[in-house]
Amino acid sequence: MTDGSDMTPRPTFPFSAVVGQEDVKLALLLNAIDRKIGGVVLRGEKGSAKSTLARGLSALLPGKAPFVDLPVSATEDRVVGSLDLESALTTGEKRFHPGLLADADNGVLYIDEINLLPDHLVDVLLDVAASGVNRIERESMSESHPSRFVLIGSMNPEEGELRPQLLDRFGLAVDVLSSPDPVQRVEAVQRRMAFDDDPDGFAAAWAVHDRALAEQLAATSSAQVPDDLLLAISQLCVAMGCEGLRADLVISRSAAALAGWEGREVATVEDVRRVAPLALAHRRRRSPFDDPGIAQDEIDQALEASPRPEQPDVNPGEDSDDGGGGGKPPAAADTPTRVVPLSGTRTELKNVVSGRRTTVESARGRMIGDRSPPGRVTDVALGATVRSAALRVATAPEPSHVNGGLPEPLVRREDLRQAVREEKAGNLLILVVDASASMGVERRMGAVKGAVLSLLMDAYQRRDRVAVITFGGEDAEVVLRPTGSMEIARARLADVATGGRTPLAAGLQCALDLAKDAPASHQPFLILISDGRATWAPAGHDPLEAALRTAAAVRQRALPALVLDVEDGHARLGLAAQVAEAMGARYLPLTELSAGAMTSAIREGLLL
Repeated sequence: MTDGSDMTPRPTFPFSAVVGQEDVKLALLLNAIDRKIGGVVLRGEKGSAKSTLARGLSALLPGKAPFVDLPVSATEDRVVGSLDLESALTTGEKRFHPGLLADADNGVLYIDEINLLPDHLVDVLLDVAASGVNRIERESMSESHPSRFVLIGSMNPEEGELRPQLLDRFGLAVDVLSSPDPVQRVEAVQRRMAFDDDPDGFAAAWAVHDRALAEQLAATSSAQVPDDLLLAISQLCVAMGCEGLRADLVISRSAAALAGWEGREVATVEDVRRVAPLALAHRRRRSPFDDPGIAQDEIDQALEASPRPEQPDVNPGEDSDDGGGGGKPPAAADTPTRVVPLSGTRTELKNVVSGRRTTVESARGRMIGDRSPPGRVTDVALGATVRSAALRVATAPEPSHVNGGLPEPLVRREDLRQAVREEKAGNLLILVVDASASMGVERRMGAVKGAVLSLLMDAYQRRDRVAVITFGGEDAEVVLRPTGSMEIARARLADVATGGRTPLAAGLQCALDLAKDAPASHQPFLILISDGRATWAPAGHDPLEAALRTAAAVRQRALPALVLDVEDGHARLGLAAQVAEAMGARYLPLTELSAGAMTSAIREGLLL
């Protein structure tokens, strides 16, 4: 049997062998030249060579640079480091056990699906990437160690966005797309197949190319950025409406790194023109309704514009073209607009400060303390457990023995401590929509789609989720699974089937089932959009009575709910109000059927 430690590691797919993706390669190389640029986030579909390029970059760095692939499930202890349990249990000494941030020093730290990583861990990673030092203050320990790495995050935007506050802290961002050129695609497939068939031979054939890149990288230092170029960069950032100075710094450092990479001592406007799209695309996008990226023409025009003279006599009330956001035309009536942050309502939900979320205990989150477990320990708080055992042993009058004279275990059952973790809580808004043939269904569904996109604009700022259930004919269907992604919502809601009778009970039951599966980190909230006129139920059941029984189950589950009554016409039956009463829900009649009116009603219904 061969010892696994003697096995030769599989070669890395060569960086230079990746077909196309020139913007990604440039962004990675610039960060390798100057790590103060702040890392790069790669937004794109699966199978577009994101992880391959990230791993290939580590092979170009000096020495045997580590490549650390940080899993989304990693705990804070695993990332930043923790108490060395073995040392504490065997010698009683408190020693620091390094984590992944120590492993990544002088290498590459790669996080796939970074948009799914808990926010507090993203904050830690960005802070360490910016400072180059990992500082730990926990479990009576105070430690620090160097942690200088190229930070690379990748994400599929269909799985949810990275919060803008965190996205802005990445220096560069690139939208990674597979090439539409069949010739390039064929070449990429051929190279991948050749590597899979003979990894060593393929790597050897490309070694000369990677070696040349590595030598150039080792010899490169950033160029100088003259004052007049700094002024042009600042004018560009102002024209693009950038907030703060982070964009100015990133463009300056990136242009200097690019000039150095190409062997020049002074950066030029052309360098700025080439790196600006990578530095501005994710900062220019104010909301998910904006298209990602930035047009090269806009950058060129801003750079070519002459400096504007000071005009102290300008009327401050007049519109300005300085990119500050003034003079924007008002949104059209049915254009989705930002919703006041959804924080819950009624006595069942906690009041939340606008823009913030409550916190809930969870198995996955930041550790905030420990406690004696009432039953079986599911998540051991190592430091607290060791401290408890050490205190007991230190205060014991003399060692006790069990099992025929053998020393008793250092840690007893009563020493165990359960870790208490918490994470920010979001909302799961479940829209249950009448898609039957009544009441002008097309106009209603158009308003619902606009409302969903407006709700997702708020979800874009945090980690809220929106789901849509439609009921029509003889059944209900989840047409939009819980998501925070604009791309998914637009795709799933593009063509929703409508017509048929009104199985209201089926729609409510579908919402109950969906709410039952909601994670602890998301508070489900049911929003029924209907006139309450149930017209179908299984044989032997009255449609309205079946709907009221299911509505009563919503009340029994203590599921917060809101009913938007879209009944129109002169002969009003008031059935939606009856359903709302049975549900224990707040009732709001919707006098205008539009996206704006619907989002306003939901906002009113969700806020205290």
